Amino acid sequence: MADRYVLKVPALKVLQGSKEIYCFAVDGKKLHDFASVSRIRRDGQKQLQGYQRPEVLSHIRSIRRYLESEGAMLPNAVVLAFDERVTFEPAVRSSDVKYSIPGELIIPVDESLADDQKPAWLVDGQQRSAAIRDADLAEFPVAAVGFIASQEEQRSQFILVNSTKPLPKGLVYELLPETTGQLPRSYARRQLAARLMVLLNMSDGPFGGRISSPTSPNGNIKDNSVLKMLEYSIYEGALYQYRNATDGTGDEERMLAHLTAFWTPVADIFEEAWGKPPKESRLTHGVGIQAMGFVMDRLTSGTPVEKIKWDKVRRTLRALEDHVAWTSGTWKFSDGQEYGWNSLQNTMSHVRLLSSHLQALVTQ
Repeated sequence: MADRYVLKVPALKVLQGSKEIYCFAVDGKKLHDFASVSRIRRDGQKQLQGYQRPEVLSHIRSIRRYLESEGAMLPNAVVLAFDERVTFEPAVRSSDVKYSIPGELIIPVDESLADDQKPAWLVDGQQRSAAIRDADLAEFPVAAVGFIASQEEQRSQFILVNSTKPLPKGLVYELLPETTGQLPRSYARRQLAARLMVLLNMSDGPFGGRISSPTSPNGNIKDNSVLKMLEYSIYEGALYQYRNATDGTGDEERMLAHLTAFWTPVADIFEEAWGKPPKESRLTHGVGIQAMGFVMDRLTSGTPVEKIKWDKVRRTLRALEDHVAWTSGTWKFSDGQEYGWNSLQNTMSHVRLLSSHLQALVTQ
């Protein structure tokens, strides 16, 4: 029969403005009794759930070997997010320091609960906690910091905690659209583009299921290439007209309609190239995605999606057929340069070269 009990640990409640955090120590062997790792995934309604990447087994093994050695120490605190079931009971105060309140953190433990029903989630420290869990040790106390928050706030803290670490960019891009709270400026700038990318990937349009991400592992178009295309268009190109420059939001429905209306004929006209992965096609490669994004901006900037003459756009795109080498042949540029079809790379110079070439053709 599963155990049910209340874990009480001495803690300090620290006041940070209107926020409260709890500093305490706990046996790392008990962490997984009340805390789970919120794995990133999408549910049946395609809603984002969780935020953590999978365990890195090689990293866990190396930490475990260290923990089992003599004199091992983990000074960095794990970060936990609690739901409202976790409470704090203050002790009698004997200090004039108003921002630090001693007491007890009270955590309900029910070993019969599924992971997604536990009262705490690991925001930072999943590899360390997994190593402690697997280590041949009777106990290993760790420092911990906790806060009570919604899952959206947890995602924000997860990104902030990991903003100076090599967090996989794909994971960040998928989390950004549904993250609240203050973010680093570089991430905040990309939040709308990331949201659009998720919408494109979940749509029935040409990008549907094609963009590689943690919840779309079978996609073969690089998320960063799509994100760069979207970000430029939002700030400098065709999608700028739908953006609210005051608060950074945008009319996502019209942006999605604009993107779908342009990329659908691209996918139809260059059907063979669009159907292939980036290694076999420069259209789905980063250099092609970004270059065609510039073509979209050149042809449709300043005109709302409802008023664009899409038949004319389609005819203009079809006129490119004799001038592209997406899957074979040679790229021939106006300055005399020639490149094999797969010699173009996703570099700034090659993106600029192909973009200038295609934009010149569509404005002739």
